Amino acid sequence: MALKVKWSKYADQSFDQILEYLQSEWGANVTRAFVRRTYDFLDLLAEFPEIGSMENVEKQIRGFVLIKQVTVFYIRKNDSIVLLNFYDNRKKSKQ
Repeated sequence: MALKVKWSKYADQSFDQILEYLQSEWGANVTRAFVRRTYDFLDLLAEFPEIGSMENVEKQIRGFVLIKQVTVFYIRKNDSIVLLNFYDNRKKSKQ
């Protein structure tokens, strides 16, 4: 049974920011390819929710590298998966 995939507000915003960047820097073809890859992954994730690596055991947050520049973070809640963030791996962490 496939799980339902839900987008948090933050995941939606971070995804849109990545799309805007791709569109402005790389054009429509690259942007469409990224969107296609993302939705193909979400279809796979709905079937196999443990596909990502455990990033935070305490909060049960998993992560999956969509492309080397972008990681998606998500959690499983009952019969659904909640997307938390699309993280740009090129960002410098605040330490």
